Amino acid sequence: MTIPYTTGVHRLANDTYAYLQGTCATGYSNAGLVVSGDEALLVDTLYTLDQTRDMLGAIAASAPGSDICWVVNTHHDGDHWWGNQLVADAVIVSSTSAAQTMRKAGPETVVPYLSPETDPRLRAILEPFDFAGIKPTYPTVTFSGELELTVGKRTVRVLEVGPAHSVGDVIVHVPDERVVYAGDIQVFGSHGVVHSGPIANFIKACDTILGLDVDTVVPGHGPVGGKAEVVQVRDYLERVQAHATAAHQQGKTPIEAAREFDFAEFADLEYGERVILNIGAVYRELNGDGTPGPGAMLHDMVDLEETLKAKVTA
Repeated sequence: MTIPYTTGVHRLANDTYAYLQGTCATGYSNAGLVVSGDEALLVDTLYTLDQTRDMLGAIAASAPGSDICWVVNTHHDGDHWWGNQLVADAVIVSSTSAAQTMRKAGPETVVPYLSPETDPRLRAILEPFDFAGIKPTYPTVTFSGELELTVGKRTVRVLEVGPAHSVGDVIVHVPDERVVYAGDIQVFGSHGVVHSGPIANFIKACDTILGLDVDTVVPGHGPVGGKAEVVQVRDYLERVQAHATAAHQQGKTPIEAAREFDFAEFADLEYGERVILNIGAVYRELNGDGTPGPGAMLHDMVDLEETLKAKVTA
């Protein structure tokens, strides 16, 4: 079954759904819904209150009468939890590491990037979003390792696989319908991002998903896929790790390494400029001193975007 990559609620299996936003652009994430009887579990809320209201309205129309009694936040990035206040009556779950990081990852973190002094190329990424009215609403249940939740008569497994994309990544496994909601451990159709690493943990997280008895994988961003797409993500991460390690040994800067990356095998992936964030993550591991910092990498990212666009039009 092919799930169209369009904005709205899409049925994956019996009482099992994905909410997609139809674009891999920054800030447009996916979510999930697992229903049993009149109970439901929501995987992630969205970046803004308006986005989350739209999603909840679509869910109410697609699964009427379902009471969202559980919410699982897959990690601390705002596009996966800043809408929590609209489902605050539910029990909100995350890993302990993610919950701790959320305390420092509220909407105030985007303010510097919306300043008139900010590089306009970076500012343009966030300008489409209205962050007004967001009141950070934190998880009420946290865990490390694995947690089993009961939704009506269904069992849902929440597995901690971070640090990888972020410090506290989890995936949500629905065994009876062979579905996994992967958060940003999986991004299909575009380059994903290694924020925290180590990249070896990210690769291990891919192997964890491949080891599950699942057919359907809902990524944090991009169209719904399966294990073939997970293999492509793992191959991409292994290629980035090898390329960045070799470039570091040769004394090249991250931007030099990014400009020399061979995109041919991954030509179908959008937002190639994000590769520099992943190269930077490998460099931070190898340097062991926190450099290069994420802020510097963002400026390099928009520079690389211009370079890649020039190559396409040349």
